[in-house]
Amino acid sequence: MTSVSPSPTPAGGAAVDALLDPGLLEGVESRAMGEVRGLRRRAEQEEVNLSYTRRLLQGRLDIVRRELQRRAEHDGRSLVDLLPEILAEKGRGPAHGLGRHQTVQPAAPEVYESWVHGLTPDVDLSDVAGLPDADLERAARALAAAEGSLSERRRGVQQVMDALAGELARRYRSGEADVAALLADEGRH
Repeated sequence: MTSVSPSPTPAGGAAVDALLDPGLLEGVESRAMGEVRGLRRRAEQEEVNLSYTRRLLQGRLDIVRRELQRRAEHDGRSLVDLLPEILAEKGRGPAHGLGRHQTVQPAAPEVYESWVHGLTPDVDLSDVAGLPDADLERAARALAAAEGSLSERRRGVQQVMDALAGELARRYRSGEADVAALLADEGRH
């Protein structure tokens, strides 16, 4: 009998939940400039964290799927021999990111690594080639489901970032905000 693992905490946990709260952006046009900038920085940090987590998760998923494919095709090469092919960007479809330039690093990468590891608690992925097909298939399903959910949450955070950036841009265009004050404020940080 296969054990059923509890659903993992959604990617990004409470910090992302707070950003995805529909009420977060209500009345944003009347909030103080510093508050809007602070929300934008929070959203940017969480987007970076989610992007990092997605890359970790996708790497594991690519390896598991390729091992299943190797077995199905009776490919005599070892998984280690296939790693360059697995990890090459050419092996994946087109990127679905928005091409954002990231100036922020992931906070506490070990937390995201632990989250990804926890997606397959009953399947030790440290020896993928030694696992039975059923375990690999279960791991692939769990990782794929988590990747879909994570990507959806990441898109939501990106929409919040865009809304906040749009509000900041609106204020500068309308003259409600002063670029000199922004530069002075940035110089203090």
